[in-house]
Amino acid sequence: MASADLRQELDCSICLDIYTDPVMLSCGHNFCQVCIDRVLDTQEGSGDYSCPQCRKRSRSRPTLQRNITLRNIVETLRSTHADQKTGVFCTYCIHYPAPAVKSCLHCEASLCDNHLRIHSKAPEHVLTDPTTSMENRKCSIHRELLKYYCTEDSACICVSCRLDGKHRGHKVETLDEASETKKQKLRNVRQKLMTEREETEKRVQSLQDRSRKVQEKSAGLTERATALFIELRRQLEDLEKRVRRNISCQEERLLHSLSDLIDQLEIKKEDLSRKMEDIEELRNMTDPLASESDTGDLCDTKEGDEDRERHDRLLHDGGDLDVSGISHTLHTGLSDMIKRVNVFLKIQEASDILLDVNTAHNYLQISDDMKTVSWSDIKQNRPETPERFQWWFQVLSSQRFSTGRHYWEVDVRESEDCRFGMCYPSIERRGVHSRIGNNKKSWGLWKFNSGCSLLYDNKLISISSNLSSNRVRIYVDYEAGQLSFYDLCDPIRHLHTFTTTFTEPLHAGLCVENGHIKLSRRSGDV
Repeated sequence: MASADLRQELDCSICLDIYTDPVMLSCGHNFCQVCIDRVLDTQEGSGDYSCPQCRKRSRSRPTLQRNITLRNIVETLRSTHADQKTGVFCTYCIHYPAPAVKSCLHCEASLCDNHLRIHSKAPEHVLTDPTTSMENRKCSIHRELLKYYCTEDSACICVSCRLDGKHRGHKVETLDEASETKKQKLRNVRQKLMTEREETEKRVQSLQDRSRKVQEKSAGLTERATALFIELRRQLEDLEKRVRRNISCQEERLLHSLSDLIDQLEIKKEDLSRKMEDIEELRNMTDPLASESDTGDLCDTKEGDEDRERHDRLLHDGGDLDVSGISHTLHTGLSDMIKRVNVFLKIQEASDILLDVNTAHNYLQISDDMKTVSWSDIKQNRPETPERFQWWFQVLSSQRFSTGRHYWEVDVRESEDCRFGMCYPSIERRGVHSRIGNNKKSWGLWKFNSGCSLLYDNKLISISSNLSSNRVRIYVDYEAGQLSFYDLCDPIRHLHTFTTTFTEPLHAGLCVENGHIKLSRRSGDV
């Protein structure tokens, strides 16, 4: 009781909690510094300050004195409470709180070090870690200590439960044995969790490494791209200067020829005007003899063939700017720039994609240029070889891609039901699963009457809307394991990208159920 009263003396009368940084007023009362400052602040301006406890007044704000002794007592008490991790005190220490080190289940009491020394060592006095819940350690039916664990009912039981109660005949263990078994199980679970955590840490580390590499690659690519654009702008400016200079030179040369001919024709026009005046003057003479004078020069109206040819040439054949030459200069310059971009992207050169007639189904017709495939109801009577598709109306390209970045384009405006994409050469040539997109060896886009979808392993990937154009681009980055489809509308729309690890070379594959589809002339590598 005295201990409790002592503890109450350490409470601030404002916040009703143990002092924090205690200070003292001139009247001798103590408060937390924050608490009394808050009270005095509310009294500011009234000209009258008072102690919250005894109401002693003062006209000026009281000076706060730190109570060092009280602060040390409070800190010692706080430290003592911090050391008492269990929060359980000795039952027999009535004058001051002493932390308990053990609890006796038989006595239903907790003991400090001093009282533990004189405590009974009899077997029935079971000691445990300090606890305040003694009742939880006894059987609710027989009021005896729980000493066994029934493995069949997963329950802690007493001796009477085991011998005469409902657990009689059940397989039981001592609490120590059951505890050790549970601890071993928990150790195994913990070990498993540790292993899983280590694996998770490795995955996190690998992802962080990947993230760092992506950032480094992005930074390097950005730097290279910046340098590329600077060079492209320089080349574009040079190209613009060349084209402008070409146009200016052609204009100057053409205008000089036109101006020279105009000057000659102006002279000729003046000469003709003079002759017309002379003729008019002779025509108006009344003297017959004078009118019969020599007029040969005046009557000569023959025009020079050379002047007429030059006139016609300037007006028609050679009288315009050489647009084709300017176009050639532009095309050559832009081609050089594209080559520089290709070098930047590490793009490989390759020939156009051509269809392999040896793989074509016998109801498919292949055009002479090997770029168009059409469905036909007339059998082509080609030899039945292992390479030829026997079930679906399909054909592969003769080219194969096993490295680099490539793209090709297909025009599907003349077919309402077709598939196209990429596949391995080991794709089946017979059976329902040989169709492009119906297996794990091909990736394709399926265009049909009501829409279109992407396919792989016979699984459909729906597209939010139908194709906006009649041309589709298929792009493959072999090393990156990416296969992308684009709708070549304006602007170009990305449809989907398959990501995998390619294990075989890739062929272009086309499947036609009606009409025909053809490879675009712009097919090639990028």
